[in-house]
Order: sequence, then structure tokens, then C-alpha cells
Amino acid sequence: MERLIEKWQDKIGEVTLGSKKTIKIGGETGIYFIDGEDRCPNPPCVAMEVWDMEPEAWPEALKSNFGKALKTPGDWVKMCVDKFSADLICLRLASTHPDTKNASCEEAGKTLEKVMKSVSVPLIVIGSSAIEKDNEVLAHCANVAKGENCLFGIATQANYKTLTAACLSAGHAIISEAPIDINIAKQLNILICDMQFPADKIVIHHATGALGYGLEYTYSIMERTRLAGLSGDRMLSMPMMSFVGQEAWRTKEAKTGLLDTGILWEIATATACLNSGADILVMNHPKAVEETKKAINKLTL
Repeated sequence: MERLIEKWQDKIGEVTLGSKKTIKIGGETGIYFIDGEDRCPNPPCVAMEVWDMEPEAWPEALKSNFGKALKTPGDWVKMCVDKFSADLICLRLASTHPDTKNASCEEAGKTLEKVMKSVSVPLIVIGSSAIEKDNEVLAHCANVAKGENCLFGIATQANYKTLTAACLSAGHAIISEAPIDINIAKQLNILICDMQFPADKIVIHHATGALGYGLEYTYSIMERTRLAGLSGDRMLSMPMMSFVGQEAWRTKEAKTGLLDTGILWEIATATACLNSGADILVMNHPKAVEETKKAINKLTL
């Protein structure tokens, strides 16, 4: 019996990140991991998350992997790249939040400079989720990293204008985030492109739910986004990313369970996101990163 292979009319856009060492994401002309259809020139990649301060809320099962490096972002990123083989680094400027250290734009910029000097892999730079402060901090940091072709975020309907202008001026890519709503995701991408921002520098992030905490709904929205992009919707044909680690390790099972529970929770969430079309997975635990990269290698053979 002849096996039917779906033929799609369009392809997913390709985004290049980094300057010293570059990574391309996207470019798919078929669905991931379906034999005969998965024409994916750029396999999914894994970023490890690094904070500019020690993350006090992280459980010990997670923190213990990094030791004293948690206090020094430059050492932490080197460990993630050299020891744990991260493809990218995601720097979270958590200390700038008014309710933590309320670090200044200048302090954040100096931390970013140290991180850029420590590793050559592409960088993802995100704020503290305090909208007004992030507008100032990310605009400053985008200028500090000008020419490095980083991926900055996170742009939402509430704050996209300032970040879009900063990324456009400094030559960075941008993360556009919608609250698990395909229509809002499309509208936000249209608004960003209306500011003359190139569509091939946008990466979509649908707010991610972990295993057992909304993952099924996230999966379905990501899947619909990918199918729409392959079917010709240019405003949904961007690569996608998922912040897997932060969602997995905030679950009560990961925080209070045995060591392997959190790791398995992160792996399960990561592999589900992979199958729904994620091009970048932002992860936390080194063992989860290792196993997820093994899964990517097996699935893309």
C-alpha cells in the first residue's frame, strides 16, 4: 500500500542568531519527525538559562549542579557551554526587577558584556517581567550588544514597541509572546512587522505550560501555529521556542519530589514541545539537557 506524504505549500522562515558563532533555526518544509515529510535543514537546539543573580527559588536539586558558579554569570555561562554543551545561552536579567535587587540598566549592561566575553555561542537576553523596567533595561542592553545578533525578549502586546525599536536599531532578533492564543500571536507579529521589523528576525513564544500544568493546550496551539505557517500564513511562519525549564521546575512535583522527578518532568515537557514544533528549548537541568539532545539526535537521523 502506497504511503501518502503531505506536501505543504510554504515553509517556516529561517532565523540566524549570533555573530562569533551562528546558529540557524527554522526553515522546515514539513512536520518534524515524520519520515519522508520532515525536511528540516536546521535541527532543534537547546539553550541553558543563566541568571544575573543566584536564583533563590530554585530547588536544591537544580542549584547543586552549578555550585559557586551561580554567583558569577560569567562562570555560569562557561560551565553551561563547556561542560554541559548548551547550544545557546539564555541570560535572564532577574536582578533588575524592582522587587529583587532593582539593579540599574548600567549594571545589567555590564553583566551582559561579561557574558559576551565569556562565551561565543549566540545569546538570548530576557528581562525580569517588570514591563516598565524591562523597557529601559532591554533597550540599554540591546545597544550594549549591538552587532552581536542576539535574541531579545520578551515582546508582548503591552510592551512590544520599545523593544521592537531597540532591536531594529541594534540589529537583534526578537521574541514575540502571546498567552497561548494563535490569533493574538498573529496580531502581535503583524504589529511588530508594521514597525518595519523584518519577519525573518522574529521567534514566536506561546506561553508554555509544563507536563500536567497546561502542556496539552500549549501543544495544540503550537501545532496549529506550525500547520498555519506551512499552509502559507506568513505571520505565523516564524520559528518557535519554549521556556521548558522554568515551567517544569516551578511545579510542586519537581520542587518537592525526588531528584529524578524534576529531571523527568523537564525531559517530558521538552520532548512534547519538540514534537509540536519548537525550534529552541530553554532548559535548566544539565541531565535534562543531555537526554533531550540525545532525543533530538535520534529523531533527526
